[in-house]
Amino acid sequence: MPGVEHINVGSAKQSQLERSMAKWGISEQAAALHAQAVIWDMILPWQIGLYPKEGVLKRFKDAGVDFLGLTVADDRHFRDETIVDISHIVAHLEKEEGVILVRTVEDILKAKQAGKLAVGLNFQGTNPFQRDLAMVKVFYDLGVRHALLAYNIKNMVTDGCHELTDGGLSRFGINLIKEMNRVGMIVDLTHTGYRGSMEAMELSTAPCIFSHSNARAVHEHERNIRDDQIKACAKTGGVIGVVGFGAFMAKNFDASLDSLVRHIEYIVNLVGPSHVGLGIDHIYFGEAMAKLAQTHQIWPDGKGYPTNNKWDDTFPPEDFPRLTETLLKRGHSEADVKGIMGENFLRVCRQVWK
Repeated sequence: MPGVEHINVGSAKQSQLERSMAKWGISEQAAALHAQAVIWDMILPWQIGLYPKEGVLKRFKDAGVDFLGLTVADDRHFRDETIVDISHIVAHLEKEEGVILVRTVEDILKAKQAGKLAVGLNFQGTNPFQRDLAMVKVFYDLGVRHALLAYNIKNMVTDGCHELTDGGLSRFGINLIKEMNRVGMIVDLTHTGYRGSMEAMELSTAPCIFSHSNARAVHEHERNIRDDQIKACAKTGGVIGVVGFGAFMAKNFDASLDSLVRHIEYIVNLVGPSHVGLGIDHIYFGEAMAKLAQTHQIWPDGKGYPTNNKWDDTFPPEDFPRLTETLLKRGHSEADVKGIMGENFLRVCRQVWK
């Protein structure tokens, strides 16, 4: 009977809601919203040699995350090795239970409906293009949907945020942004120098993002961004993904929920809730990062980076449900919370991806 079926479906949903409330320790309103929204984390490093093979993606899915952006290359990588690495990473992802590599926004929504974690690919740098504009379409077809312009130091496109100079876009950089716009790859300005980021936002005909950057007015760090960068990003229609790495959150490496909310609310108050998202960044490889920091100059000494186990001070995915509840308790509307927790990035991807 239709009425009985309706009651059974409602009972099943209520049981699931109650399990979520118990598991996450949050209210019924927060649990329901967290289940309804498209929960989105724009950045998790997943380069060959850094990522663990077991359990990490499940942590995100268990926390209600629906989409996770995986970094498959950065400015330490160039074209040929990046293509090989992507092939291995994709082969690994295809074996992950409950994980789907997506190409379209519709793929993300279908994955959520099926109870699976949607993952996308990205670059933290533009060296993988190896000064060849044709590679933008090649990598887009391989699943790469956004790329930041420079990783902390100078490359062929522009200066990074820790470079000694603050040069703007190169001629190649200008042409690269135009090609990214044409192909549908999102221009990402995290880690990029101030002048280069401002010029990119002026040039781009599509929304730009800062996939994982915090407010410099809240915590003074060269990796964080200034108010005029935040405003320029919002003017493009873009989103700033608040990052959960303690070094970028507070002087004492405080990666707590309260610390994250301070950055979220500062940006909300500056440009509105439609331009804020989440890009939590690394959560699991402090020892590997500490070793890399000793052998590379991309995290310069004296610039506020850890020298010890503080690399592990990050906001954990398990606290995503508590973030949803905290934002609701602090008076943000359900619509605004849905946007911050993921649907703002969903909007940008719907606008830019082709």
